[in-house]
Amino acid sequence: MLNRLAKKKSLLFLVPLLSILHAADVKILTQYRENGIKNLERSLDKELTTQAYWSKYLQNIDTRFGYFESYNNLLICDKSKSQLSLYKKDSNNSYILQREYSAFTGKIQGDKTKEGDLKTPVGVYNIVKKLTDVDSFYGPLAFVTSYPNLYDRYRGKTGQGIWIHGLPMHQDRDSFTKGCIAIDNKSIECLGKNIDIDKTVLIISENEIQPIKSKEKFVTLLQNLFEWRYSWIYNDLNQYLSFYDPTFKRFDGMNFQHFSNYKRRIFRKKEQKTILLKNINITPYPESTDLYKITFKEFYRTKRYSFQGNKVLIVKLQDNKFHIITEQ
Repeated sequence: MLNRLAKKKSLLFLVPLLSILHAADVKILTQYRENGIKNLERSLDKELTTQAYWSKYLQNIDTRFGYFESYNNLLICDKSKSQLSLYKKDSNNSYILQREYSAFTGKIQGDKTKEGDLKTPVGVYNIVKKLTDVDSFYGPLAFVTSYPNLYDRYRGKTGQGIWIHGLPMHQDRDSFTKGCIAIDNKSIECLGKNIDIDKTVLIISENEIQPIKSKEKFVTLLQNLFEWRYSWIYNDLNQYLSFYDPTFKRFDGMNFQHFSNYKRRIFRKKEQKTILLKNINITPYPESTDLYKITFKEFYRTKRYSFQGNKVLIVKLQDNKFHIITEQ
């Protein structure tokens, strides 16, 4: 009886595999037949670096505000309109406007640069915590943002405690904040019920964000991301380092020269690597035409070392190539 069940499971596994093989390109099957799986794997890795693949892949994906694999909710704050908007991904993977909330932001206009400057930061942030036990001045609940993020720290920005919160429950308040985003209490409670903070990105802009009509830049960024990965996997040091800007500074302060020397020692080992990138998100940086935040979950493995965790790249896109200025 157990043998029959095992055979049945094996057959069920083979059905999707056979359908893939029947649909596969003759060239791919021939490469596998003549050279084995390693050669085929390298060819497939190379295909992921082509514009043709990414152009076709993005055809029916909503990229008006960015390319998102793991964000179901977009919170977009337009400081010029004093407005916080919630977009949610629908069954067609399109981001649909759900609600618009009137919002108070910092007393002083402009991007936050230091503690106590009374400005709301401009940038791309995660919601790191939901607080339900807060002082009544902040309403019934609050969301803690990731300010200062990696790019903020790269630029030397200071300060902390930037929240999205409600309004005082027992007192009046001014029509501005010290840098947070404040919405009325019914709205903050509604928001609390309608977003999963782990699947939400917050974009704060000085002015209205215009939806992006062309997918061309996202094709280029994804192509570059997988060229960077390809050079990393196959130990092409010069190509790998060409994706880093001379002004590069890692999250821990390591500059480009020290980083290059560090990577040179690692690449010299010629280790076989497995590198997978999942849950990729590419968010255009507000108030910029060429800056992007790229996040993904990285799976890295060699014989001696393995890593699994979240990765962040801040990149400039120039002449159809991205240049990493900081990473973590």
